[in-house]
Amino acid sequence: MFICCAPHGRVGVSTTARLLSDYFLASRRGFVGFDADPHEPDYAPRFSGRVQNVDLASTQGQIAMIDRLLVPDGEAKIIDLWSRSYDRFFTLVQDIGFVEEARSKNVEPVILFHADASQGSPSAAWSLANALPTVETLLTYNEGAAPLGPDAHDKLALYPPHRRIKIGALDTLVSRALQPPDLSLSWLLIEPPSDMSLVVRAGLKSWLTPIFSQFRAFEMRRALEEATWLI
Repeated sequence: MFICCAPHGRVGVSTTARLLSDYFLASRRGFVGFDADPHEPDYAPRFSGRVQNVDLASTQGQIAMIDRLLVPDGEAKIIDLWSRSYDRFFTLVQDIGFVEEARSKNVEPVILFHADASQGSPSAAWSLANALPTVETLLTYNEGAAPLGPDAHDKLALYPPHRRIKIGALDTLVSRALQPPDLSLSWLLIEPPSDMSLVVRAGLKSWLTPIFSQFRAFEMRRALEEATWLI
């Protein structure tokens, strides 16, 4: 289960949820997704039938998402957590003992916390790490949506020592090609749209490849750790 989140908006959370979803589709696997922005959802419209739009301000929305997340069906679960629901969601997670319940059903949560240049972001990451110390967190930074500037290394050092996921920046012209809601990044790698510029196609592929490689490396590491534990 992947929880893509940040306490601040416009830092690339929806992009990461989209990339994870297309990563699983590209590897011929299914997923179940949740878009927690009830007003301007970006993630849900891109994966009709696979991603449910939920309002975590309502009990109905909380039930719809939490109950489905706990189904041990072997499919990846991906949450695009709206920044305005960040505090509410993690308070709920602690209040209901969600992590313990998930693990009892062999569902393992992973948090993808998105960094940004604000002073409050590192402290929010530390607060979350202290609140959920047993949950693996990947510090995710999107160089296009939330650039950290020339002193990025120093700024990232202010965060907890999590493993990292880097989402590279895209050329402005190439990034526009990502906007259509019906563009499938998983199919882009297999069968690119015939009307897409070769230059744009190459730019998107060179952007996607290292991102998918990081996701694959994460999965391989987790699988190796589980195998070692069984031995």
